[in-house]
Amino acid sequence: MAINLQKGQKIDIGLTKMTIGLGWDPNEGTGHDFDLDASAFMIDVKRKLVSENHFIFYNNYCGNGIHGRDNPCVNCGEGKYGLIHTGDDPDGKSSDGDDDESIKINLSKVGNEVEEILFVVTIDQFEQRKQNFGQVRNSYIRIVDDVSGEEIAKYELGEDFSIETGVEFGRLYKRNSQWKFEASGIGYKEDLAFFLEKYYDGDIKK
Repeated sequence: MAINLQKGQKIDIGLTKMTIGLGWDPNEGTGHDFDLDASAFMIDVKRKLVSENHFIFYNNYCGNGIHGRDNPCVNCGEGKYGLIHTGDDPDGKSSDGDDDESIKINLSKVGNEVEEILFVVTIDQFEQRKQNFGQVRNSYIRIVDDVSGEEIAKYELGEDFSIETGVEFGRLYKRNSQWKFEASGIGYKEDLAFFLEKYYDGDIKK
């Protein structure tokens, strides 16, 4: 039976291959499509990106460099660094009740320099479209065992946000060489550039 996590709760993972699924449903009648983007930041002991390509997002699905929304890498297997983004959902309409976006992980391929993997969801063009997470419902992050297909844990964010435009959904992190997961649920009135500035000292092509 899957664990229903509460905000701030931490659990041992005990898995090597898993999928981090992220889901959301925009409210009806907002006037525009909602383009929510899931990203993963592979962070070192100084809480900085290990390198530019350790930022897994809609322009770098597998860590091998810039690919673009319309040109996903299809031959990367499990990704250069053990993570692979399965693709961008630009309007939230293609999931049909399933995960809107997901990131597959093989922890055996994640380098020792990575101490934490942070999962963030941001709203593209939120200023122009006047959108925020107060207009989103049923948002969650979940962990699925890729071997058994079983859902291991799920954190439903509920109605915690009103004006926020970027949310840290959760994070995998190492303690004594063992991987754990924390249900973060931390919201910001910021865009993706804010997280890049926070976790990376260089420039990334978006």
